[in-house]
Amino acid sequence: MDGASTKTEYAHIVRTPGVVGGEPRLDGHRIRVRDIVAARDLGGLTPEEIAASVYPELTLAQVYSALAYYEDHRHEIAQARQNEAHFVEQFLKDHPQLAREVRPAEC
Repeated sequence: MDGASTKTEYAHIVRTPGVVGGEPRLDGHRIRVRDIVAARDLGGLTPEEIAASVYPELTLAQVYSALAYYEDHRHEIAQARQNEAHFVEQFLKDHPQLAREVRPAEC
């Protein structure tokens, strides 16, 4: 996990081998670009809400930079999400004794 970060053409966005799988992330944090996107798309939050409540350690500029990176690299981020889902699926098949049943909370 001791690799040097590679800056991207986007302010605040770096890649570091061995840190969050080398995925694009916010510099100085282990927060991936796709974590910001998930807060927006799955959580229905605005960039301001993400910076204020989900990741208060980030600036609004960092959140917008992550979203800009995503908009220009949608395929790459979708591929990372798909790779992780495949990894989890395979892990659960290989190690069913480690899996717990997860149920949605009752309303």
